[in-house]
Order: sequence, then C-alpha cells, then structure tokens
Amino acid sequence: MAWDEWEQLKNEAAGKTSTAMQLNRVPDEPGSAPQGGDLKVDQQDLAAVGDSAFKLFDKLGKHGRDAWSVSQSAAKDLSTQGFAIGGALDHVQQRWEKQLQSLLDACAHISNHMDFTKNAHAGDEYHITTTMSSIATLDEGFTERTQRR
Repeated sequence: MAWDEWEQLKNEAAGKTSTAMQLNRVPDEPGSAPQGGDLKVDQQDLAAVGDSAFKLFDKLGKHGRDAWSVSQSAAKDLSTQGFAIGGALDHVQQRWEKQLQSLLDACAHISNHMDFTKNAHAGDEYHITTTMSSIATLDEGFTERTQRR
C-alpha cells in the first residue's frame, strides 16, 4: 500500500460520522431511533450450559478410557510379535489419552465457570435489588416531607 493511498483511507475514515461496530443485525431505518441490543442471558441458560458440560465430563470420565487396557494389551502383543503397527497403536492410544484429558479439563472449566458466573450474577442481582429498594425508601421519605408542607 502506498503512502498516498494510506493517507486517503485515513481521511475517508475520519470523515465518516460513526465508527461504531455493528454485528449481526439489520441497520436501523433512516429517521428511526436506534434500538438496544438483544443479547441477554438468564440463569436457566447458564445452568443449562454448566449442566451439559458436567454431564459430558461425567460420561467421558466413565467411558472415555473403556478401550485403554485392551488397546495397550494389543499394542504390546503386536510389538512383541514384531509388527510395527503395535507401536502405532500405542502412539494412537497415547494421543487419545492426551486429547481426552484436554477435553475433560475443558468441560470441568466450563462447568465450574458457569457455576461461578451464576453465583456472581445472583450476588449482583441481590446488590442491585437492595440498593434500589433503599433508594425507594429514601424517595418515600422525601415524598412524605413534601406532602406535609
């Protein structure tokens, strides 16, 4: 890219009225008020993700190594008999174990994070509710003073 082209692109970008990013939505109609985003997550969504991650973790932990002993035995027998495929089978089994452990770690992380997020949001919700209710109580006090006068 030539320097002149770069300067031209910078000037064009500076002349635009908005540099805001817009994702996954149709632009607002001309003359209409912009609307807020529609991304929202509730406790049920978080619980479902965490529950699915936990179930996957549980099932992988129970069944992910079902073929391990048979595969290791076959790999050893084939290698002892001089077949190169015995070493290859052992290599595949080791790779499977690494990938399985990585997936188990990821599922545990997701499940734990969803539990943490759910609890954090519940704490935020409690804080907001108590703060708002104390503001309402304070407002009632001002309203009473105004009505007495």
